[in-house]
Amino acid sequence: MRAIDPEGNQLGVISIQAAIAKAEAFGLDLVEISPNADPPVCKIMDYGRFKYEQTKKSQEAKKKQTTFQIKEIKVRPKTDTHDLEIKIGHIQKFIEKKNKVKVTVVFRGREITLTHMGRELLDKIAENTSGYAVVEQQSKMEGRIMHMTLAPR
Repeated sequence: MRAIDPEGNQLGVISIQAAIAKAEAFGLDLVEISPNADPPVCKIMDYGRFKYEQTKKSQEAKKKQTTFQIKEIKVRPKTDTHDLEIKIGHIQKFIEKKNKVKVTVVFRGREITLTHMGRELLDKIAENTSGYAVVEQQSKMEGRIMHMTLAPR
């Protein structure tokens, strides 16, 4: 295995026993840095400090990532225009809070023959929300449900 001393200088390719003896001479631990390398790379360092730095890095990465929720709005193929305006208002509030919105059209009973009305409804919603939302997933039919996903611009 390849060993590195605490200052970052390479000790070369040595046996595990020799590396452990060097680590004990420094009063530190032998930590495997890159197990997939050929030969594996180990560094002589304080293991407690190494773990601490790794948790700090993961916390920093967690802070920088953005989180969002998927909110769902359900409509029917024969939803009236005023009700639709109310639903579009809810979609706008969700999008302003940086959430994605899944718009679902539910077909019940014989309404399954009205899939063209459901698609028109989703297209109308996409058109009305185009100022602040973008269609992430186009309308798709799954069983008796047609859905589309909107994301913030």
